[in-house]
Amino acid sequence: MANNLTRFGPFRDLARFDPFRDIDEMLRDFSPALLRGGDGAPRMRMDVTENEQEYMVKADLPGVQKEDIKIAINGNQVSLTAEMKEEKDAGSGMLRSERYCGQVYRSFTLPQEVDDDKAEAKYENGVLRLTLPKRVGTGGKQLQVQ
Repeated sequence: MANNLTRFGPFRDLARFDPFRDIDEMLRDFSPALLRGGDGAPRMRMDVTENEQEYMVKADLPGVQKEDIKIAINGNQVSLTAEMKEEKDAGSGMLRSERYCGQVYRSFTLPQEVDDDKAEAKYENGVLRLTLPKRVGTGGKQLQVQ
């Protein structure tokens, strides 16, 4: 018969004390809204793709009216701002409100400048689609080392 007894050591766990053992779990559970100062603003989710001629951007903006979306292009810098307004329901007693009201903002830099005269924006079913043609002749220049 095998002996399955282990010697009890009252200080064994203390000797292996690791104060950072659970820090990953604690940080994972810590609300990002608290880190941002409690504003709870959602992050604007988007995809950016490209081909030889243009960049294509798809940004999720559910619940936003197209009049409340602003797009700024400056060279290769693109900025998107959208305002989500609170809906007022006359006569209804709000029991719980979790939907965000306020402004969301996203700015990003593309590898090549955008031809802002030919850029297009379409908004349908909560998705903003940008077509941003690349400016001809701004692909950069490589210098020969002498």
